Amino acid sequence: MTSRPAAGGGRWVEIDPARVGRWIEGFADRHGPPITSTQEYGLLLAAPDGATAELYAPPGAPTAADVAGFVASVVTPRRIGLLLARKGAVAIGVAEGADLVSSKVDTRYVQGRTAAGGWSQHRFARRRDNQAKAALGEAADLAVRLLLPAAATLTALVCGGDRRAVDGVLADRRLAPLVPLRAERLLDVPEPRHAVLLAAVVAARAVRIRLRDPE
Repeated sequence: MTSRPAAGGGRWVEIDPARVGRWIEGFADRHGPPITSTQEYGLLLAAPDGATAELYAPPGAPTAADVAGFVASVVTPRRIGLLLARKGAVAIGVAEGADLVSSKVDTRYVQGRTAAGGWSQHRFARRRDNQAKAALGEAADLAVRLLLPAAATLTALVCGGDRRAVDGVLADRRLAPLVPLRAERLLDVPEPRHAVLLAAVVAARAVRIRLRDPE
């Protein structure tokens, strides 16, 4: 379980789906039996002492009307796609439940910014732009090979890294069937590597909870 402050108050807690049922029981023990209401994001637990817990369903998990349904929903294995992109690096995979069943990682050199001025600066800028476009093109090709054939079986596409890079990859017209599957949340990940992709599977499956203590 991880925890960090939340903008606007409270804190975010991320929990493995298998532990959500016990976490809810602990919340009720600490704050009293909560009133449960269905929300667009998942469930809201409002305890008698004023504490609240907003339970966000993971990408691809169906909505639920009560705690039992929510727990059953989040622990059910789902098939999701993953697309992580930063600069010239991309990691793409398909996960079934907690298992990464197919993946590919690719890195292409993209020149950094230069402090040079004049024509030299323009030349380097053009070279950098061309390298970036080539990297996005190769990343899109990779997504076409790995994700597009699985699109009909995916419950969600979870993206991470740099939003502009991800948007650039998904701008490829061939990947249009994947766009409606894209989850709203963008995972904050370092430069994509295989280990980063494995960690992204865990993050994508986790139940995010916004916890506010009593005032």
